[in-house]
Amino acid sequence: MDTNQYKEDLSEIREMMSRSSRFLSLSGVSGILAGAYALAGAFLASREIKAFNASQGFDSAVDNPGITDDALVLRLFWIAGGVLVLAVATAILLSYRKALRNGEKLWAPSSKRLLGNFLIPLGAGGLFCLAMLQYGYVALIAPALLIFYGLSCLNASKYTLGDIRSLGVANILLGLAATQFAGYGLLFWALGFGVFHIIYGSIMYFKYDK
Repeated sequence: MDTNQYKEDLSEIREMMSRSSRFLSLSGVSGILAGAYALAGAFLASREIKAFNASQGFDSAVDNPGITDDALVLRLFWIAGGVLVLAVATAILLSYRKALRNGEKLWAPSSKRLLGNFLIPLGAGGLFCLAMLQYGYVALIAPALLIFYGLSCLNASKYTLGDIRSLGVANILLGLAATQFAGYGLLFWALGFGVFHIIYGSIMYFKYDK
């Protein structure tokens, strides 16, 4: 066996091991669409907040960190929930189609590990944010969501394409910055979940999907 053949065999072995331990069928287009959904949700939430502030005599559309109106909070949760459902459904559908093209299974040991490592920090973060809402720390909910989402991406990155690690780090840093700008959580939310996802999805698309 010559040296070139030996190198080719090693490359094939590495590729097989990577495919068996990592889920490589994440869709870049789903990241772009998730960002678009987040921006649309931020726009709707901004309208709700602006209407609430106007009813309270405020001129600004900034999300007042002291908001405790249950009806407004419920509407914002419905908007956030709708964005989440659309993003998850799109990611599953497009990743399934990509997995078929790549000859992979969507529900495989690698995707199970990816999902588990992603959901554990995200679930903990969601419960933590509900506790903050319970005690009235509304201004810290958006930063906490960004930080825990970033940690979820970081934790899951070792079971999929490494590019998701950069998205995680960016959201963690953005969430930490957002803690110093109470009342502008929606803006940071739109930047992290909207703009960052569109950038990440575009990079993924041109790097892996084309």
